[in-house]
Amino acid sequence: MSSHAATASTAIPAAPSAAPAAGTALAVGLGGIALTAVGLFVPGSGPAVVALSWLVGVTFWTAIAIGMLMLVMIHHIFDASWSVVIRRQFEHALAAFKWLALLFLPLVLASLFYQSDLIWPWMNAAHELHGGHTVGHDPLYLKKSALLNVPMFVGGYVVFFAAWMWLSARLRKASFTQDADGSAGWTRQNRVTAAFGIPIGAVTLTLAAIFWVKSLEYHWFSTMYGVWFFANCARGALCFGVIMMVWLYRRGDYRGILNTNHLHSIGQLMLAFTVFWAYVTFSQYFLIWNANVPEETFWYNVRELNQDGTTNQWWYVGLVLVFGHFLLPFLALLSYRFKVTQPIIRAIALWILGVIFIDLCYNVLPAMRDAHGDPVPFFSAPLLWAVTSAIGVGGICFWAYLRSFPTAKLIPIRDPRINESLTHHE
Repeated sequence: MSSHAATASTAIPAAPSAAPAAGTALAVGLGGIALTAVGLFVPGSGPAVVALSWLVGVTFWTAIAIGMLMLVMIHHIFDASWSVVIRRQFEHALAAFKWLALLFLPLVLASLFYQSDLIWPWMNAAHELHGGHTVGHDPLYLKKSALLNVPMFVGGYVVFFAAWMWLSARLRKASFTQDADGSAGWTRQNRVTAAFGIPIGAVTLTLAAIFWVKSLEYHWFSTMYGVWFFANCARGALCFGVIMMVWLYRRGDYRGILNTNHLHSIGQLMLAFTVFWAYVTFSQYFLIWNANVPEETFWYNVRELNQDGTTNQWWYVGLVLVFGHFLLPFLALLSYRFKVTQPIIRAIALWILGVIFIDLCYNVLPAMRDAHGDPVPFFSAPLLWAVTSAIGVGGICFWAYLRSFPTAKLIPIRDPRINESLTHHE
């Protein structure tokens, strides 16, 4: 171990208590959940609307947690040095997975014991599709039924969260224990975990996106969906990292630790994944438009036009994604000054999180159709409950992060790369 790492061990105290902030986060989370539950009894909403909105909120925060898990493993597999001081905050945030599993559980139980097609129509073979025939007699469903069935869905839910929690526990234990004994063996263990964890993460996040979101309209075909979901996972995680870094710096914890080069490096990754999201999203749209196959084009058609040919609200949401999810962040993140100025990079991070939420709404909420077969408008009850759901689930996630925050040192003080990270330069 280097003398610099040993010096860091004695110079950096344990992270201060975050109990007041944790209490606030828990109150916000419980308040958001309670407010969402009110929608069950509001005329014009009801269980189906609230359940679909709850899916948006839970999936949004689960995606961010998956992104943090993947970035921690990518950090280890590349033996990165610059991100060591940032990695610890991601490790704390991984504590949210067990609570996300619990918050997703009502959707599973409601589908099993309340109404099988409450959210996912393919769960009920008698569910009537547009045109009069049922799911059970739908040739496209029969071709996909080996994957899209209730046992596979429930088993997937258990396996996905179990895998994410197990990988998180291994990474957290090794990192936290290294603070105490300084053994470089823990770094090697995390590298091994990342080596098999990245493929596990890639497969599980792809299947989760297919089961939870894409199968809402199971007729649709897309080979890019898992990659699209990963792009949002990574972008959301990076934005969360920026917000936490700036918060800790303003609180005084990260003064003398965080420098402009750390912000510049994470800003570069935000720019890279902005371009990556645009590439994946454009590729999906272009391939579907070029092939012009009805089983693929309908998904975009319902997000542009009503049955009578009039433009619906989702067309404008699509334009918001083109400009707000790509063009504006892309132009902003090209600037060195924007990336290293704390208020600006934080504002960019909050903006990107907002459009990720809109992107998820764009993928989920149009699955709910009215009697004419038109998607519910963007500005309607499902959006309201999606916002309250995101607030509720987000409050619980922040509470989990803040509960974990004082259980380990502020940064990995005895990581072999800690000195390189503290002196990181471009």
